[in-house]
Amino acid sequence: MSDNPVSSTVPDWSREAPRCWWDPSRRLLRSLRAHEELRGRDSPWARLMQRRWALSHRFWSVITQADIPLGTKIGGGLLLPHPNGVVIHPDAEIGPNCLIFQQVTIGTTGNRFGAPRIGGHVDIGAGARVLGPVTVGDHALIGANAVVVRDVPQGRIAAGIPAQLIGRG
Repeated sequence: MSDNPVSSTVPDWSREAPRCWWDPSRRLLRSLRAHEELRGRDSPWARLMQRRWALSHRFWSVITQADIPLGTKIGGGLLLPHPNGVVIHPDAEIGPNCLIFQQVTIGTTGNRFGAPRIGGHVDIGAGARVLGPVTVGDHALIGANAVVVRDVPQGRIAAGIPAQLIGRG
């Protein structure tokens, strides 16, 4: 166990703070957060700023090649070290302090309705797919290229196609 455990409930907002001007993944998240903060406000200034952040979101989505819709329920502290190809369904829920690598899909399937619910401090390896109405528990690890179509309990490691539980995190 680490000396500095990452919380599955309290977002670490410093993980999302842009470190320089060219920090595409953090700028994409910043545009999502700013747009969401203005949602529901009815002043002309708020509507103008919401459009500004929507344009910023489009720009950084093109740069990162990530498909994370505005309004997606994402807990604070998300890390996207390599956001290329990340696709998140708008109905999916992602807990705080998660780590998602490149080419990950969190979405639905054609024959099972419902989107995934990802717990807090879940690490998802490159190329993994989390599909359908599954729940991934807090502190779980999803291996690279895994295809998760069943629930993953808290603190467990899932890998393979289809993903099997292979140990504890």
